[in-house]
Amino acid sequence: MTIKRAKEVLRLEAKAIEDLCSRLNKDFEKAVDLVVKCKGRVVITGMGKGGIIGRKISATISSLGTPSLWLHSAEASHGDLGRIKKEDVVIAISNSGETQEVKGLLPQIKKIGAKIIAITGNVTSTLAKYSDAVLDTHVKKEACSLGLAPTSSTTAMLAMGDALAVCVVEKKGFKKEDFAFLHPGGSLGKSLLLTVEAIMRKGRSNCIVRYETSVKNTLLSITSSRAGAAIVVDKKGKLMGIFTDGDLRRHLEEGEDLVSKKVKDVMTKNPITINSKKLASEALRILREKKVDELPVVDDKNRPVGLLDVQDLLKAGLL
Repeated sequence: MTIKRAKEVLRLEAKAIEDLCSRLNKDFEKAVDLVVKCKGRVVITGMGKGGIIGRKISATISSLGTPSLWLHSAEASHGDLGRIKKEDVVIAISNSGETQEVKGLLPQIKKIGAKIIAITGNVTSTLAKYSDAVLDTHVKKEACSLGLAPTSSTTAMLAMGDALAVCVVEKKGFKKEDFAFLHPGGSLGKSLLLTVEAIMRKGRSNCIVRYETSVKNTLLSITSSRAGAAIVVDKKGKLMGIFTDGDLRRHLEEGEDLVSKKVKDVMTKNPITINSKKLASEALRILREKKVDELPVVDDKNRPVGLLDVQDLLKAGLL
């Protein structure tokens, strides 16, 4: 019975969103244009559950590059109305369109000169009449068994807010790099902004050996550096190869006496490399596609300057 009822709730809310499609009209296009052309901030206000939805819409709009703030409708009438300026666009949320705290702000907002976008389930309401654009979120039935608690209606409001935000961001030409700039602490921000140079192993943590070095001494250097591989260079310090744990195992399986061999005889020649200025996300792609665990990092002159291990990407939060 519980699962059956849960499915009914989900279907009702899904239907509420689907029904919004037939109500999208020129007012929606006007709302998008108002936000895109807004010279100030998008101020979102509401009360109760609708107000909570407003907070989320404000956060989404802000994260997509349009300055936005949340304004509690009740607090606005006690001084916070001063946060609204003529250059702003106000998105007022009220399912009935007659919420007293919201309705009481409308004349003052008009006096200030800010544009108003309504998200409401009542297109003939006071809120709708005061607004420059009306987004209709009327629902036929709340998912609540009592038909009272905002459920389908708030879901519809949230979806309409997302539709508005997405259309605005596309019209403004907002890009992934812009999003990452506003989300430096998130995984997407890291993947788009973090460079190889920022996380590579360098200095004493980067094991570099000359090509004439014995395998024994190379292994000691790797251990000392706490690395998983050694970069092999020639007399001029130019990259020749890389010696990894995989190289060691392959030659051991062949029964070779490795201790006295030169590392140049057992290394992987002409290894895959990555420039230090490249994004860490590019390094991750290479490691996955080539199925390797280490990448020598080179500068613009193709000189080895570091080593990138899959563990470094893990520590950086990219895996």
